[in-house]
Amino acid sequence: METRADDFYPTRLERPAAPIDRLDPVIHSQGKDRTSGPLSEAELAMYERDGFLVFNNFLDKETVKRFREDLEAYEDDDSVLRSEGTITETGKQEIRSVFGIHELSPRFDKLTRNPAILDMVHQLLGSDAYIHQSRINFKPGFHGKGFDWHSDFETWHAEDGMPRMRAVSFSIALTDNTPFNGPLMLIPGSHKTFIPCVGRTPEDNYQSSLKKQELGVPSNRDLKRMADNYGIKAPTGPAGSLIVFECNTLHASNANMSPWPRSNLFFVYNSVENQLTQPFCGNKARPDFLGNRTNTRALQPLQAPDLSEVG
Repeated sequence: METRADDFYPTRLERPAAPIDRLDPVIHSQGKDRTSGPLSEAELAMYERDGFLVFNNFLDKETVKRFREDLEAYEDDDSVLRSEGTITETGKQEIRSVFGIHELSPRFDKLTRNPAILDMVHQLLGSDAYIHQSRINFKPGFHGKGFDWHSDFETWHAEDGMPRMRAVSFSIALTDNTPFNGPLMLIPGSHKTFIPCVGRTPEDNYQSSLKKQELGVPSNRDLKRMADNYGIKAPTGPAGSLIVFECNTLHASNANMSPWPRSNLFFVYNSVENQLTQPFCGNKARPDFLGNRTNTRALQPLQAPDLSEVG
């Protein structure tokens, strides 16, 4: 497959290629827009350096409880279990992820338009934004599977046609994140380098990759070099904690062998100035629940949303 003229981050190649220095800003707002948001200059500097920020107790206990009750209801709902956007554990009927959750849950929809979150998004992306992808993840105790090392942008670029690094992810813990229940691991500083991956992408790759990702995974050599240079962080904290991370930050999580489940809300904002094009891997576009192309209007903030009372 020939590289497109508008492809600044070629990947899914026939043979290994050298890493590419990031071509896009990490923080896209400038001047007054950069300094007028909720994130302090120290927090912006940390995000620019590490590619992520951590806020403990971002959601209150009552709101977290409501979201957990929602998750339990989805597990008992056959229509949700049969939905194309629901991914189950390999060989089991246990939910791993429910995608498109902001369109399924009024509570989640309100969360994505919370001014406290959208103001951060605008400050980081330097523009209005829309939801590129959303999901609720569940990693049960004892046998919850892990997620391999990857950059989300690499997948969104190759399989969704996201042109540039102008997206940000929010992950809110619904259970305590401990060192033992498979917390998110990130390589700080890895967002500044794009690692091209090897392998032709088959059509409908998502049907297997969402259970176990084998394409779009950097080589062991590249991963070791990045980890040796920057180290690995695994933020822990109570339920309700928030991790904000840049779309190209390398991350993964171990299997959960503890008795305690780990679940989280996950949603991605993409700049309205970074609309999806044809997938750069050359395949047809993935479904909207993975790469939203339909409802890309700028999100408008809700004033003082009460998430605990939404049905």
